[in-house]
Amino acid sequence: MYLAPGSVSIHATAIVHPNARLAAGVTVGAFSVIGEHVEVGANTWIGPHVVIEGHTRIGVDNRLFQFCSIGSAPQDKKYAGEPTQLEIGDRNTFRESCTVNCGTTQDRGTTSVGNDNWIMAYVHIAHDCVLGNHIIMANSTQLAGHVHIGDWAILGGISGVHQFVRIGAHSMTAFGSMLGQDLPPYVMASGNPAEPRTINAEGLKRRGFSSDAIAAVRRAFKTLYRNGLLLEDAKATIANEAKSCAELQPLVDFLAHTGRGIIR
Repeated sequence: MYLAPGSVSIHATAIVHPNARLAAGVTVGAFSVIGEHVEVGANTWIGPHVVIEGHTRIGVDNRLFQFCSIGSAPQDKKYAGEPTQLEIGDRNTFRESCTVNCGTTQDRGTTSVGNDNWIMAYVHIAHDCVLGNHIIMANSTQLAGHVHIGDWAILGGISGVHQFVRIGAHSMTAFGSMLGQDLPPYVMASGNPAEPRTINAEGLKRRGFSSDAIAAVRRAFKTLYRNGLLLEDAKATIANEAKSCAELQPLVDFLAHTGRGIIR
């Protein structure tokens, strides 16, 4: 194995493939297994009973708690052993028993997790998902394949997300929400199936959005969901308002892509 200069701590019971690459400051806990094509960045802590396999690259300062399964083959019957990838950024936390799969050749071939994400216990991130930064996923949240999640989104415990669904930045789902269609930026949703309820105003305040920007987002929510407009008319109205409020542009861009359609 390649061990970078500096202190690398590998428990005597851990199994690390000779071709794995571990940077300085990495800790590998008891009974963990690290595969041949794995690269782990500096100061990442890998707890006991963690399995990291596949073509997986992990950045710096991550924490992986016990019984996580990282980089395993996708749960896709079309998968035939292709060398697809998993890329995890920096400063992410994966709590107990999380599962994150590699990508498939039917999509981009790579599952991606950004930086500074807080992934709680029993979360599943399926093949070809793309996660941004500063995301919180509460216990037992389940992502099907090809899901995209924007920065600062929060998914409540036991939320379920259908394949190919997009979740916009700064959005939020309540406990037990089932998303079968796209969730636009800033919107809070709940239910099975999930329905739009209001905007994530408190989250926007915490992230420094001005009162004027939050008011504009609130008006856009009413335009989209409360004024009885056809979707195309609502999109045109919001696009016009975005000319004087830059914070609405992410919503305009999100609505421009159809995909599975938005919850409405």
